[in-house]
Amino acid sequence: MFDIAKVQAAPSSDLLTPDNAVMLFVDHQPQMFFGTGSGDRAAIINSTVGLAKAARAFDVPAVLTTVAAESFSGPLLPQLAEVFPEHGIIDRTSMNAWEDEALVAAVKATGRKKIILAGLWTEVCLVLPALSALEQGYEVYVVSDASGGVSPAAHEHALQRMIAAGAVPVTWVQVLLELQRDWARQETYGAVMEIVKAHAGAYGLGVVYAQSVIGAHAAG
Repeated sequence: MFDIAKVQAAPSSDLLTPDNAVMLFVDHQPQMFFGTGSGDRAAIINSTVGLAKAARAFDVPAVLTTVAAESFSGPLLPQLAEVFPEHGIIDRTSMNAWEDEALVAAVKATGRKKIILAGLWTEVCLVLPALSALEQGYEVYVVSDASGGVSPAAHEHALQRMIAAGAVPVTWVQVLLELQRDWARQETYGAVMEIVKAHAGAYGLGVVYAQSVIGAHAAG
């Protein structure tokens, strides 16, 4: 029941923060990109790297996983690996990452309940762990533009299936700005602006323009 006396200037507990989330990157590998047809593959790579840099900027734990890296799918996307040069990569045989004990242990070890999930392909490598994690009580946020399926229909239907099960669709810029949430947070402001300029397209160009006209501390 709504009680106006309890209204206050405070964030929702549903919001992603650097302290309540873990990022899970699933199967961003060459062979998986070859089969991706739901959107521009260069755009998916750009979004994935932007998301990864957001994790690094806010010190959000990240779990990286591949499937059959040496026998079929190839190594982790080099641009993603460069963001986490000292990270271990969990290679699996299972299509459902949530059936791999090492991966589940890595997620559990973070102590975080909100999983920010991205990967290839949406209809297999995202749907399966998303449904599995949701059933076990996790909150799942699917980064749609850092993910891709074999066709637009496959990607969209997979998103709809996950949403119906309780997952929340987001985009990488949305995650970045939700983690920042206040331009007065100077400890991460500079890093956010650099990520935006490098990966956020026209928005990034707008920041370049604002900083050149208004000054280096232009925000928003």
